[in-house]
Amino acid sequence: MKDNFFGREYDIAPAGGETGQAFVATHEDEKFFLKRNSSPFLAALSAKNIVPKLIWTRRVENGDVITAQKWVNCHILTREEMVGPRVAKLLAKIHHSENLQHMLEKIENCYFSATQLLARLKAEISAKNEINTGMLDAIQYLEKNVSAVETTDYVVCHGDVNHNNWIISEENELFLVDWDGAMLADAANDIGMILYQYVPRADWNNWLSHYGTKLTNELHRKLKWYTIYQTVMQLTINQSEEAYERAKQIFQNAMEDDEV
Repeated sequence: MKDNFFGREYDIAPAGGETGQAFVATHEDEKFFLKRNSSPFLAALSAKNIVPKLIWTRRVENGDVITAQKWVNCHILTREEMVGPRVAKLLAKIHHSENLQHMLEKIENCYFSATQLLARLKAEISAKNEINTGMLDAIQYLEKNVSAVETTDYVVCHGDVNHNNWIISEENELFLVDWDGAMLADAANDIGMILYQYVPRADWNNWLSHYGTKLTNELHRKLKWYTIYQTVMQLTINQSEEAYERAKQIFQNAMEDDEV
């Protein structure tokens, strides 16, 4: 497949991923990562060096918006690398950035309280009509504890912090990519999924110290609540068998966590 950008003909190939919206464009020694209809928030993330550099944005004839980012030779973080301090520090940089928060506010009204997230989850389950005993127990837990995890401190959350979205370039730059699910919510919405999925319980305090906080009963309760919410939501959507099993395991880990 070929396309023309700025008078040059590029070879276009799928870049993989589940959405089918990402492509690789090459022309001689130039190479870009292209994405169709990515979030306008991408420019702010690029300026903060959280994602690979945004090169240009173009609206095509059918109304789609194509973004081109610098191609980065990289590797996806392993599960073991997620435990390292760099992940915690970059996530803290994102969560503590007032500039990113203001930029996301301008793009769309995307504040989500725990109550709103729970309502969205219940609507999703109702629409799919596929609730099992485990999900019913989860909903009861979420309803019982929702008032205890509400917050007025909203931060920019990625919403899907699994290791496949973390990459390290050959120049040793760490990036967090795929921001289509960005929202303003409690920081525990991101942190919990990392801790329950990748970090041994004995290392939680160490990981959180690199992030810049410590494990309190209040934070622990939030981590459990938001992780259960996210994993049940993931179990309601169509996805690969591997992703489904991963979400199921994280869900079980959080539900069995009785230390709060």
